Amino acid sequence: MKFSENWLRSFVNPPHSSEELAHVLTMAGIEVESVEPVAAVFDKVVVAEVLSVEEHPTADRLKVCNVKIGKTAEEVLQIVCGAPNVSTGVKVPCALIGANLPGFTIKKTKLRGIDSAGMLCSAKELGINEVADGLLLLPDEAPVGTDFRGYYGLDDRIFTLKLTPNRADCLGVLGVAREVAAITAVELLLPEINSVSSQTEDTLAVQVIASDACPLYCGRILRGINLDVLTPLWVTQRLERSGIRSINPVVDITNYVLLETGQPMHAFNLAKITGAIQVRYAFSHESIELLNGSQVNLNPEMLLIADEHRPLALAGIMGGLDSGVTQGATDIFLESAFFSPNAISGKSFQLGFSSDSAYRFERGVDFAATRDALERATYLIQTVCGGQAGPVTEVKHKLPQRSVVNVRINRIKRILGIDVNQQQVNDYFKRLGFEFSVKADTFNVKPPSYRFDLAIEEDFIEELARIYGYDHIPVHFPHADMAMLPASETERFPMEIKQLLVARDYQEVINYAFVDADWELDFVNSSTPVTLKNPIASQMSVMRSTLIGGLISNLQFNLNRKQTRVRLFEIGCCFVREGESDCKQVERIAGLSYGDVVSEQWGVPARNVDFYDVKADVEVLCRGRTIYFKKFLHPALHPGKSAQICIEDKSIGWLGELHPRWQKKYGLQKNTILFEISLENLKSKSLSVAKEILKFPPVRRDIAIIVESDISVHSVLVCLFAEKSAIVSDISLFDIYRGKGMENTKKSLAFRVLLQDTEKTLTDEEADFAVTNLIEVLKNKFGATLRN
Repeated sequence: MKFSENWLRSFVNPPHSSEELAHVLTMAGIEVESVEPVAAVFDKVVVAEVLSVEEHPTADRLKVCNVKIGKTAEEVLQIVCGAPNVSTGVKVPCALIGANLPGFTIKKTKLRGIDSAGMLCSAKELGINEVADGLLLLPDEAPVGTDFRGYYGLDDRIFTLKLTPNRADCLGVLGVAREVAAITAVELLLPEINSVSSQTEDTLAVQVIASDACPLYCGRILRGINLDVLTPLWVTQRLERSGIRSINPVVDITNYVLLETGQPMHAFNLAKITGAIQVRYAFSHESIELLNGSQVNLNPEMLLIADEHRPLALAGIMGGLDSGVTQGATDIFLESAFFSPNAISGKSFQLGFSSDSAYRFERGVDFAATRDALERATYLIQTVCGGQAGPVTEVKHKLPQRSVVNVRINRIKRILGIDVNQQQVNDYFKRLGFEFSVKADTFNVKPPSYRFDLAIEEDFIEELARIYGYDHIPVHFPHADMAMLPASETERFPMEIKQLLVARDYQEVINYAFVDADWELDFVNSSTPVTLKNPIASQMSVMRSTLIGGLISNLQFNLNRKQTRVRLFEIGCCFVREGESDCKQVERIAGLSYGDVVSEQWGVPARNVDFYDVKADVEVLCRGRTIYFKKFLHPALHPGKSAQICIEDKSIGWLGELHPRWQKKYGLQKNTILFEISLENLKSKSLSVAKEILKFPPVRRDIAIIVESDISVHSVLVCLFAEKSAIVSDISLFDIYRGKGMENTKKSLAFRVLLQDTEKTLTDEEADFAVTNLIEVLKNKFGATLRN
C-alpha cells in the first residue's frame, strides 16, 4: 500500500514529522516499510511558457525557443531545446541559470553557436520519473513564474505500508487517516459525500443471482460524459505516487476512489451492455478477455458480472477488455459492490495474477460505505467530465452481521498489565470510532463494518493496547525464586547416556515414530502393528515398536553418499500393542555399527566391526551394573550371533548381527551390528564403594576344566562366585577351546583365579586349599573334569 503523505495530511494533520508519523504508525501495528521523497532535490526551477519555437540554423534536432519565466515582458529567455514535444504555447518546468538539478548544474552556454540561458526539463531530469519521452507538460492553468517544486507538490513523501492480512481497513488512505487520528488524538476531516441528484431517469436492471457471493450491489448510469478532458493534476499525481498510471478521467477517478476509500469500483461502457446486469457464477463453456490482455477460460467457481448474453467482468477481480471505458465512450454504467471474501479468495492463485480489487475484496471491504463510494465517484466524474447521472440501483441481501462483544475492565488490566480506568477505555473507543455502551465495568462494543478482524474480547483489548502505545506499556520482568534441584547420585540422565556413546564415536540421529509397515514385519515379525488412521505418507503408516528400522534407513542414506564407516544411535519412543485396542509407549536406546572398527590409519590394521566390539560399547553403557549375555533368537538378528542383555536375571535388551536375509534385502555389503536396550533400565547406577588397598601380593592359579558344550560360562561363574572363599578376590574366563583332542559334545574352559589376603601373604597351602574347593564345586555342580 503506497500513498502520498500530503494526501494523508489532507484528512488528518498531526504535529509530527514524516519520520515521527512513520514511527507511531509502526508502533501501532501499521508497519511503515519505507518513506521516500517523490523527487530528487533541486532548486531554481519555475513554471514557464514557450512563446515561440524556431528551427536551429545548424542542427536538425534542436529548436530555439523564447520562454517566458515571469509576468513581465522582460522575463523572457532564449533556450535551445531538443525535446520532440516542445511547441508554442506549452507550459513546462524551466531550470534557470545556476539551478542545481540531480547530477548537474545549469550554466549559460552555446549550443551549435546559439546562446541558451537555461533548460526546459523532463520528468527524468528533475528526478521525478526514471524514464521520459520528452518535456514534462503542465496544465494550461499553471501560473507562469511560480516555483515549480511548490506548484507540483514535490516536497511530498511516499509512504509504503507493509500491512498484515487482517488490516484490510487500511488499504485506503481514509483508513490510514482514521488510524492516525485515533493514535494521535487529532481531528479527522473526512470528505463530504452528498447524494448526487438524478438528472435522468435511465436505469439498468440488476439481477443478483449469486446473492451469497454478492450481498450488496449498487450501480447507476451516467450519460453524456466527455472523455476528451484531462484528468486533474492533483488526481494524476496522487495516482502516480500510489503506483497507478493515468488512463482516462473515468478510469482514473474509479482508481482514485479505490485508493481513497479502499472500495474497488468499475465503470462499463453502457453501449457494450445488452439487457440487464447479472451477478452470477460462470458457466463451464464461457471465457473472457480481461483488461490485462489475458484470455481466461472460466469455471463454475468464478463469480461474474455479465449481461444477458456474455460475461463483462470477473467480479471483484478485473473488468473485461471489450466492455471497458475507452476513448469515445459517452455513456457509462458505474458499479460499486460488496463481494464476499470467500467468493474472491484463492481466485488470484488460480488465474496466476492478482489485482488491486481482488487484494481488497479477499480481505474484506467496508460494506457500509459501498454506496457512499459510488456517490463520491459520481460527483468527481461529473466535476471533471460532466454528464447526467441516473438514480442508483441497489440490490441488497444478507450482509455480514457484526455481533456485540463484551469487554471487561478487569480483563483488560489482566492481559495488558496496566492500570486503566473506565474513562480511558471510553476515550480510546471513541477515538477508534467504535459504537459501544457501558454497563457497570463492562463495555458492550459493536465492531465497525470496516473491521473484519474484530470478533472476540481479546481483539478489542489489542486495539486498546495499540492506542495506549505498546512502547508505553511498562516492562515487568518475571520474578521467580531460584533453587538448586536435587540431583540423585544413583540416577543417570539421558544426556549422560548420550555422552557415553558419543565418546565411543557414535553419532545421534532422530527419526519419525511413523514407519513403514514392512519394517515392523521384517525386524519384529509383527503383522499387527499400531496403525495410523490418517498417515502423512504411505511409507509412514504405522507406529514403530523398534528403533532398528530408522537406523537401517539412516545407514542406507550414509552409504548412498559414500560413507564407509557408520556408527549411529537413537533415543526414542516405541509403541507396543497391548491387547487389541490399546498400546504402551516405552523409551528405548538403540545403536548401529557398520564398517571398520576405527577410521583408516597407518597404525592399526583394517578390521570390520564385530559382535564383541559392540558388546564392549554396551558394557560401557551398563557400567556399574553386573550384566551378562545369553543366547537369544530375534527376527532381525543372525541366529548364531545374537544375545540377550540381562541384569539380575532381567532382560533389558538385545545385541547381535543383522540377519543375512535383511542384510541382502537392504543392500548392505558388510556385517551390521545392532543393539537395543530399554532406557529405563540404564537410568539407575550404583555408587562407588571405597575398599582398603591390598598391600600383600596376589597369588594366581589357573583352572582348566572340560564340561558339556551346552553349559554356559555365565552359570559356571555365578556358581564359583557363590562358593568361593574370602581370600579369592577375582575369577575370570581367559580361554575357551573346542577342536582337536576334544569330544564334539565337550568344551574346555580356562579360568584365572586371583587370591589375596588383606592381613598377610598367602601360603601355597592356603591357596591350594581354596582352589581345590572351587574344583570340587565344578565337579559336583557341572560334572567337570580337569584338563591335562
